[in-house]
Amino acid sequence: MSDERRAWLALSQASVPSSLLEALLAEFGDAAGILQEKRATLIRFGLTERTADALLQPDEGLLASALRWSDEAGNRLIPVTSDDYPELLRRISGWPPLLYLKGSVDALHLPAIAIVGSRNPTRGGENNSRQFAKHLGECGFTIVSGLAQGIDSAAHRGALDAGAATIAVLGHGIDRVYPASNHELAHAITSNGALLSEYPLGTPPRREHFPARNRLISGLSLGTLVIEAAYRSGSLITARLASEQGREVFAIPGSIHNALARGCHRLIRDGAKLVESAADIIDELQPLVGHLMQHKDTVQHVENSAVVRNPEHESLLAAMGYDPVSADELAANSALTIDEVCSMLLILELEGQVEMLPGGNYSRLKHC
Repeated sequence: MSDERRAWLALSQASVPSSLLEALLAEFGDAAGILQEKRATLIRFGLTERTADALLQPDEGLLASALRWSDEAGNRLIPVTSDDYPELLRRISGWPPLLYLKGSVDALHLPAIAIVGSRNPTRGGENNSRQFAKHLGECGFTIVSGLAQGIDSAAHRGALDAGAATIAVLGHGIDRVYPASNHELAHAITSNGALLSEYPLGTPPRREHFPARNRLISGLSLGTLVIEAAYRSGSLITARLASEQGREVFAIPGSIHNALARGCHRLIRDGAKLVESAADIIDELQPLVGHLMQHKDTVQHVENSAVVRNPEHESLLAAMGYDPVSADELAANSALTIDEVCSMLLILELEGQVEMLPGGNYSRLKHC
């Protein structure tokens, strides 16, 4: 078994593409058998000279470190030939030959939804991410995201709030945490889900890794939900990959004045399902996961959970709507003075009812 594990680690270290690996496995039976072949034979099967050399002369120190890592409790090496390898991921183009997992392997085999979006969301977007993840987690879904700041982190936390499994797919070696500020979150995820990577241990976070890892986020999931994304963003790449993989794409619309809503609006124009509540996602996926429908009542749309009893506050919220508006505009459109409006806005902001936006505008927060 150690020879086979070592062989899979060498294949991972050499970055042998899945398209060639499939043919090599069919010809030579297993990973260890591939490494017993001559350099010329591997090149004849399509490997470049550089890849063949890397495969036959791997860094033994890195292999030994990875084997020691895999022997630690909670750590797993999952080759594509293993029963533990996620079936949905095996179906995508460019599946990773080897997965590095820290946490629970069971999380890989539950129905999953990906939630992605901006690294710098509005407060409303962050709340939506956490609440949607919580409701979907309560329905039995694993929540998949990328451990980035913003929407990703909120989605993982929402799943943890529900006691649901969550998977963080990394764009670097699994022995690192990026961003470092999410170290505690990463630890919490391993207690009720998993960290997952296709990259060998020690691999640093590089810009080109993150678009590549996005195919795994969508590939693990029945559908991908996008919450706040700029017109050109990595989240839209994930959505495109989900569509190409034959998975569902969902998007939450927003204000036409919010630049972070434009990516979602673009997706909706291109055929993504418009989502107003987590129940919309359940309805769409019902044929695939009908057994989860027993919990559907827990995901019905709810308005803001905070109760506003002051009638003047209720009137001001009604006047705001959900588009950004300035305090001056609110005063001009109401019987209130600017001082009264500013005082109310401060109270509502502290209560989590409104959010102050760049430029001095305010927006009402709407929970999923």
